[in-house]
Amino acid sequence: MKLSDFDFDLPEDLIATRPAVPRSSARLLVAEQDHIHDARVTDLVSWLNPGDRLVLNDTKVIPARLSGSRHRDSAQGPVEARIEVTLLEPQADGSWAALLKPLKKIKLGEEIRFAADLSAELVGVEDGQGRLRFNLTGDDFDAALAQAGAMPLPPYIAAKRAADERDKTDYQTVWAKNSGAVAAPTASLHFDAPLLAALAEKGVSFTHVTLHVGAGTFLPVKVEDVTTHKMHAEWGQVSATAAAEIAATKAAGHRVIPVGTTALRLIESAARDTGAIAPWEGETDIFIYPGFTFRVADALMTNFHLPKSTLMMLVSALMGQERMRKVYAHAVESRYRFFSYGDASLLIP
Repeated sequence: MKLSDFDFDLPEDLIATRPAVPRSSARLLVAEQDHIHDARVTDLVSWLNPGDRLVLNDTKVIPARLSGSRHRDSAQGPVEARIEVTLLEPQADGSWAALLKPLKKIKLGEEIRFAADLSAELVGVEDGQGRLRFNLTGDDFDAALAQAGAMPLPPYIAAKRAADERDKTDYQTVWAKNSGAVAAPTASLHFDAPLLAALAEKGVSFTHVTLHVGAGTFLPVKVEDVTTHKMHAEWGQVSATAAAEIAATKAAGHRVIPVGTTALRLIESAARDTGAIAPWEGETDIFIYPGFTFRVADALMTNFHLPKSTLMMLVSALMGQERMRKVYAHAVESRYRFFSYGDASLLIP
């Protein structure tokens, strides 16, 4: 299975840099059996059935991009260096793994000041990443980070424009609850209160799970034989309540439909050991590519993904490679908007 099998031509102008307004007005491509339908996200109400269960990732994106300065005394006087920081994930000892640019401009033990009330000391360096210990913890840290930080927009958006205040709302789901992600579960960005209410009235149920999406989600696949690719690990949790709700839906013969590849990867991780959904907590590095046996997901709502990405491999595993080639060819020809702020698809095997 070659990396080139998951490539396609994508015009640059189809990469969305802002989301649709309102969220649920985005376009929705529905692929089921041998048919492709053009719809809107608001039309989900028509495509879902009473008894269907949507699985929603309730992770909350932190404003993980920080710009600060390092001060150092020298014989010529104080020397300042600008340091750009992207927080990656909290460590067990309370420090944070982070990308620092330029890393060579700061030494162990030196401080980076981001705001009057927020600073961090470099306490470790490993594999090109730094470990930072902040001067604040808990709610104080969250409040200071909210003021000083910017949303960690994906590289393909950040290359076109800087993050701004609008992204603090746009790049967050309406049900975001558990802080820890440095990338959004982007299929979920299409939902707003009116759509959720309409789905509930239809008889669609909702289950919340948590997977903290890491920066590794944007790492390219560098091996030609995709089966040798090593996935990054991300922390997730399926509670006993969530597992029971999903199991009950399956037992009743209704569909379980994760919203986003993060929710799908998590519930399939939770079913790995026994083949049935069960409470689960830990780090998952599950890699889903063609040949994978799905135990829980009956369909998937997801955005349009990068060429040659692990997410293209995931949707190809669900729908079949040839089918997905046709879906993406239609999406490009019909000028659907791609990636994190783009349009959505509902994939029904």
